[in-house]
Amino acid sequence: MRHIISILIENESGALSRVAGLFSARGYNIESLTVAPTEDPSLSRMTLVTSGSDQIIEQITKQLNKLIDVVKLIDLAEDAHIERELMLIKIKTTDKNRAEVRSMADIFRGRILDITPETYVVEMTGPSEKLDAFIAAVDADCIIEVVRSGATGISRGEKGLHL
Repeated sequence: MRHIISILIENESGALSRVAGLFSARGYNIESLTVAPTEDPSLSRMTLVTSGSDQIIEQITKQLNKLIDVVKLIDLAEDAHIERELMLIKIKTTDKNRAEVRSMADIFRGRILDITPETYVVEMTGPSEKLDAFIAAVDADCIIEVVRSGATGISRGEKGLHL
């Protein structure tokens, strides 16, 4: 099962390396990872996506909690949450397919950020499934490049990751 683990971590050099090392040493895979400072400059929020059984995820969270840099963590998959990912996709265009690409971007609520005579760059945010569906809808031969941020998320309601 896929889990989004949100970690409040001290904003110090080596903290990311220790988290990645923990996963590497135990043979766990990190599917995506985003890190950015919080409103408190001494803390960063790390959002990590991984997969595994409930026992494996429990083991991962126990090991993460043992790291000295980790202040607090939650598994967003346990409760209602909002998940988003950012994607930039560069698509080869011709006179014949420009209207179709523009229409698809509109249908998926994407924005065209850059237009050249041969390409469109489309920005899209949403759940990973939506971004996957857009990629599947575009002719594979027309995709030049795809850049994705990885998932980030936040709990719904009063629950949150804070001190």
